[in-house]
Amino acid sequence: MANESAAVNRRYEFVLYFDVKDGNPNGDPDAGNLPRVDPETNHGLVSDVAIKRKIRNYVATKTAMGALDPAGHEIYMSEGAVLNREHHKAWTAQGITPDKENDFSKLPKQEGAARRLTAWMCANFFDIRTFGAVMTTEFNSGQVRGPVQIAFARSVEPILPLEISITRSSVTNEKDIDKERTMGRKHIVPYGLYRAHGFVSAPLASHPTKGTGFSDADLDLLWEALGNMFDHDHSAARGEMTTRKLIVFRHASALGNAQSHRLFDAVKTDRLFQGSAHEIDSDAYLANTGNWPPARRFEDYRIRIEREGLPEAVEILELC
Repeated sequence: MANESAAVNRRYEFVLYFDVKDGNPNGDPDAGNLPRVDPETNHGLVSDVAIKRKIRNYVATKTAMGALDPAGHEIYMSEGAVLNREHHKAWTAQGITPDKENDFSKLPKQEGAARRLTAWMCANFFDIRTFGAVMTTEFNSGQVRGPVQIAFARSVEPILPLEISITRSSVTNEKDIDKERTMGRKHIVPYGLYRAHGFVSAPLASHPTKGTGFSDADLDLLWEALGNMFDHDHSAARGEMTTRKLIVFRHASALGNAQSHRLFDAVKTDRLFQGSAHEIDSDAYLANTGNWPPARRFEDYRIRIEREGLPEAVEILELC
């Protein structure tokens, strides 16, 4: 397999900042594809699933272009995938037969066989190795918890979704050729800076029987994907989306050397206007926002790290 480096043996947390300009970063299908928002605060939301989708797409694109060895970098949750086919491949590749004839729905009882099925899936599929998967359908290949987890992204300030009217200049059928052109709707966020938190668990990567084998090489690929995932994801709906900052906390041990919330709290977002800078949610910020115009570019913010008081056993890496 391509995944030949050692499994990750240190804990990591990371803070990801990305922004959107005149686009919809994550439409809500239950709300007419409006940008997702927290209804109580009007802060914008982007689901963890949407972020993982972009990571998967980046890895798949890089593999398709020949920049990654396909062995070990297949994508399990890909568009149009039939998951049971992938599960069956594991049974065939390992030469395992079910305990009862043609009953693949239960993991085999023979020692080590069930683990071999799951290990084969982890070794072949990057996203299983990274995010985990439940593979207990018709062809049961077990389930694993992924060492990498990502929380919902939330905009640092409230957003104002806009509904834009658009016209369609063409018709679908010959019979409609003389009809008036139809109108449509498009939902955008004029500008929003979003922040997401992520976690990398060394035990879930390197445990001898339950680990996925997520490696240092996989980790490097994850950082690369987070930094570049929007460059190959442009569409008419999403406008301009860009990764702006990726801050990584690398612990000296597998279990970690500080609580994650302490590390996240050390990353501050300031709002800038005419030479003044106030931390988001501070009293000074709340007193001034009514007098400031809305942010419309990344340069309206400053991201800083308060390093004082953080343990020396946690290294801070600014990758973007």
